[in-house]
Amino acid sequence: MTATRHTTSAVPPPVRTPRRRRDGRAAALYLAPAAVLLLGMLAYPLYQLVLISFYDYGRAEAAGAAPLVFLGFDNYAELLESIKFWVVLAKTIGFATVCVVGSLLVGTTLAVLASRVRAVPRMLLFLAALGAWATPAMAGSYVWLFLFDADFGLVNEVLAGLGLQGMSDHSWTYGTYSAFGLVAMEVIWCSFPFVMVTMYAGIKGISEEVLESAALDGASWTRIATSVILPMLRPLLLIATIQSIIWDFKVFTQIYVMTNGGGVAGRNLVLNVYAYQEAFAGSQYGLGAAIGVVMTLILLSITGLYVRSQRQSVEL
Repeated sequence: MTATRHTTSAVPPPVRTPRRRRDGRAAALYLAPAAVLLLGMLAYPLYQLVLISFYDYGRAEAAGAAPLVFLGFDNYAELLESIKFWVVLAKTIGFATVCVVGSLLVGTTLAVLASRVRAVPRMLLFLAALGAWATPAMAGSYVWLFLFDADFGLVNEVLAGLGLQGMSDHSWTYGTYSAFGLVAMEVIWCSFPFVMVTMYAGIKGISEEVLESAALDGASWTRIATSVILPMLRPLLLIATIQSIIWDFKVFTQIYVMTNGGGVAGRNLVLNVYAYQEAFAGSQYGLGAAIGVVMTLILLSITGLYVRSQRQSVEL
């Protein structure tokens, strides 16, 4: 008896056909005007940001009253040796994590709910969500501050009416964690509609036969949502996650408005507000520019993941 030898061969890489090359050139031509516009709007400011970060650039240098002094990477060295920078970076990552997880949970849950209710409740739900999404960050921040105001806020009055008398004059923006939590709730409130709309579109794209088959097999709706719908929505969920990370990592308006510039003694600083304080309040434009460059590099790495996930979802 002779043994049969099985040989395996490597799968050849896909060949770019002339049609695919033509499609690629056509896509490049369509994207060229937008690319030129983006380069014109972003390339020069980014160049100036990097350039300023290499100089001792303060108010006198900006006014032309003092010569520029080239520092090289001294601003970056000072930044990386500063304990405050690493504390603010850790707070930024923690704050962004809470906002991203909250947005994904609320948005995905409401998307599943919207796919199960009738037309009129679904329309009202989408109108309410889109109203939160369309509200400017400045206006939304002041609305939340009014709701949680220590003296006249509706939330404190309701909590005091429920028997929590210590909450009648509670200041939500004084403590570090309560202030971060308040801002995080406002960010989630204005961010979850993007996740909700994205996930709802993905749910409606799932074949009804798949859901009916799972229901006929005896699966509950909770089991269908966790074992059937969510795995099929994984590419969209990844894109929504990376997009939310980009948005929430560079939050500025909500933190600055709701904590009055970063909280008591800077306890609620995030990188964007920290860069603003160093550049404009401290007149250290070079150091502030260095913080901006570091943030840009972090966001570019996240954007790379976003683009890669989009390419993978297109291939799927």
